[in-house]
Amino acid sequence: MQLYADSLTSYKRLDTVPVTVGDLILGGNAPIRVQTMTTFDTMDTIKTVEQSVRCIEAGAELIRITAPSKTEAENLLHIRNEIRKRGFKTPIVADIHFTPNAAEIAARIVEKVRINPGNYADKKKFEFIEYTDADYLDEIERIHDRFVPLIKICKENGTAMRIGTNHGSLSDRIMSRYGDSPMGMVESAMEFLRIARAENYHQIVLSMKSSNPLVMVEAYRLLIKTMQDEFNILYPLHIGVTEAGDGEDGRIKSAIGIGTLLEDGIGDTIRVSLTEDPEFEIPVCQDIVARYTSRKPGSGIPRVDKIPYSPFEYKKRKTKTIHNIGSGHPPVVVADYMEEAEITRQSLERIGYQYDPVTDKWKIGDGAADYIYTGNKVLDFDLPGTCKIIINFEAWKNPGTQKTTSGEEKYFPLFFRADLEKATRFSPTMNFLSLNTNGSISEELFNLFGRIPGLVLCIYSDNENPVLDTRRFMLEMMNRNLDIPVILAVECQEPTIDRQLIHFAVEAGALFVDGMGDGIWLINDPGKIISDRVSGRTYLAADNNHAFINNTAFSILQAARTRISKTEYISCPSCGRTLFDLQETTAKIRSVTSHLKGLKIAIMGCIVNGPGEMADADFGYVGSGTGKITLYKGKEVMKRGVNSETAVDELIKLLKESEAWVEPEESVRV
Repeated sequence: MQLYADSLTSYKRLDTVPVTVGDLILGGNAPIRVQTMTTFDTMDTIKTVEQSVRCIEAGAELIRITAPSKTEAENLLHIRNEIRKRGFKTPIVADIHFTPNAAEIAARIVEKVRINPGNYADKKKFEFIEYTDADYLDEIERIHDRFVPLIKICKENGTAMRIGTNHGSLSDRIMSRYGDSPMGMVESAMEFLRIARAENYHQIVLSMKSSNPLVMVEAYRLLIKTMQDEFNILYPLHIGVTEAGDGEDGRIKSAIGIGTLLEDGIGDTIRVSLTEDPEFEIPVCQDIVARYTSRKPGSGIPRVDKIPYSPFEYKKRKTKTIHNIGSGHPPVVVADYMEEAEITRQSLERIGYQYDPVTDKWKIGDGAADYIYTGNKVLDFDLPGTCKIIINFEAWKNPGTQKTTSGEEKYFPLFFRADLEKATRFSPTMNFLSLNTNGSISEELFNLFGRIPGLVLCIYSDNENPVLDTRRFMLEMMNRNLDIPVILAVECQEPTIDRQLIHFAVEAGALFVDGMGDGIWLINDPGKIISDRVSGRTYLAADNNHAFINNTAFSILQAARTRISKTEYISCPSCGRTLFDLQETTAKIRSVTSHLKGLKIAIMGCIVNGPGEMADADFGYVGSGTGKITLYKGKEVMKRGVNSETAVDELIKLLKESEAWVEPEESVRV
């Protein structure tokens, strides 16, 4: 293995042991399975069954149902019988938190149980406790005594198990020894896995979920390495980004986390956790998995033996700074206007710039693109100082593109490799080079870089595995100590909005997750887009397409935690424990807080998904009883028992008291 995968340059599914869940096989040579979770009260048998059937008919291969107590666990029998009565054999998974007795009942009824190692045998108190080695071993023995009865029941009934770690619900024991870290997530699962192996129980799937895609990816990679080093075998992995949210943001965040792992062949089953009806998760899962159902190993990507970075901890690649691109700056966004017949001031409203002719000023939004690629076109008006133009080299050579009316350098040339042979002049400040990384690694190319002052690479790949190919090129750059800034260019011809979101998120996001990338440049053909199958949204008009591409670029950077341009919402996907309408409440909170750039707000349906699951959120809105909400600042309770009808107003009041609130205001004028 290469650190955590069979190869970092050739696609191959990770070799995991097969696990049987009812009539379904997970791992081994089985296809990547898709699953979801019901949202109705588990005691409402018919509603849970009918929702399960809708999910199955949409393509779900496993259905997870919450069992928060013995009562709900017992009712799983009625749910299971009714689903079977309707002719469906889809395996059912019981979701367990805090209640081992419910797990032991469910394991006799359903095909699989999911336990959370952070709260199965522990009550979280958010306390730091100093453990000696002896104390720690005593704790492991206590877990053993609580966990072994479930293992024995699973063995007797042929029931599979998922040991599902969540970033936000690590036990105080793990937090005290490992901290809030990917390694803590791994060790949380390994404590339970070691006990299961000692009992000769191997029908196990593992997961490492987090609402932060970077943490999630690092944890899965560490888990693989840890299992390989300790056991020399790998158990199947269920992968997903927990509390991803809704809409485009939820899809992008999920695609980055899940897709980054699937690109390296990691993952045997997936769930996309959206704050939407669960049947809407399935098409997104299917679109992600479809990228890999016929994926070939790839060709022409040279093997790499020296890995010049750690894939287990985030560190941005160091580069020189060229203008506002490179180290010390967040990644830039390039808007592609090459195909635009005419570029006007009004055209730029789609990418965050609004011109006021009365004041002759520009309003600049937080999501305004940094560069505009115009192809061969020269604008007949001046742009605000924050926006620059990339123009083809041949057009850049013409008079009028060198300086603006104020004498500022505004246009910068884009070279293609053929241009370099005849180029006798470069911008003294910044020059862009468009480069296909497929088959490009050569001494000739790297020597050529030294000729170009202020070089910024705009790289893409037409290899059948573009993420692996682009990453291989970046590794070569790092091994050669080439500190040239890189803009990641991704083109997409997918026919639906959802597929485009997934394509862009995976192929750019997978590289940003590893700290590779100083900018993003997304390209599509709006004429080929049809409405997406879930919402019916469409971006066929050019006006909407520029906005779609620009918003997608900023959302990818936000999800990859490399550039924050808006409020982030960590909202759970709802389940039978949920104590209020999550979709409606999330929309209401978003409508009044979306201007709070950089703030992270968690919206959780119950205490299970409360102070623990919201992990690194700044503020939390958590269901604590019927019609009652608890408000958090970090993990500290600030207001209990708030009436749900006034809870959003109370949240705003808390934000103001904490000096985290600003009044909505117009964009910056320049």
